[in-house]
Amino acid sequence: MTSGAIVYYTLFIRNRTSKTKFDQDELSAGRDLYSGLIRLHVLHHAVEEPVFGLGMIEELARHGYRISPGSLYPLLHGLESKGYLRSREQRNGKSLRKVYRATPLGRKVLLAAKSKVRELFRELMEGR
Repeated sequence: MTSGAIVYYTLFIRNRTSKTKFDQDELSAGRDLYSGLIRLHVLHHAVEEPVFGLGMIEELARHGYRISPGSLYPLLHGLESKGYLRSREQRNGKSLRKVYRATPLGRKVLLAAKSKVRELFRELMEGR
């Protein structure tokens, strides 16, 4: 390796790697914070109408959340196992689609969460 190549490696590749690791750590921290918001978003839509995985991925993307099926489906199953959602299979052409609706418990939890979100939003925006 020439001295020019070593300098390039040191300045570009090593720095790029460290920035990438930092970015990944930052993204992981963001995901932890956003996961609760995503759950609330899913629950909100499931109160309004039946939701399904791909439809929720698209809806969340419209709001700036990038979530994969490998993350969303376990989230949906978790909300169902806690009793917040109930699923049923619905025929979509030749295939079956699992559709989720909020349960009475899910509606109650969402109502309580709305109050907490309003309080937090007020504090974040007013700086209290």
